[in-house]
Amino acid sequence: MLVAGWITLAILTLQVRPGATVVAVVFPPWWSTQQVFQGAGSAQAAIVGATALPTLLIVRPDDHDGLTRLHEAGAWFVMDAQVVSACIGK
Repeated sequence: MLVAGWITLAILTLQVRPGATVVAVVFPPWWSTQQVFQGAGSAQAAIVGATALPTLLIVRPDDHDGLTRLHEAGAWFVMDAQVVSACIGK
């Protein structure tokens, strides 16, 4: 139950806030840095910053279906960039 509670808390905390213009995107861990940047670019997301983790980018998705296109480009998770920045010290 403790693990389920932590997972639930993480999901609720990391959800993208309504109206957020900048998000953190996680791509598969076996992707190269080049593949990650290409995935974000193919979704027409502007790259705001990189992190110490090569598969985690901070991006500004396109206004029209940007989050959907990120998932279609291979993104596993889209999270609140402010929370992620606080966690990793970016």
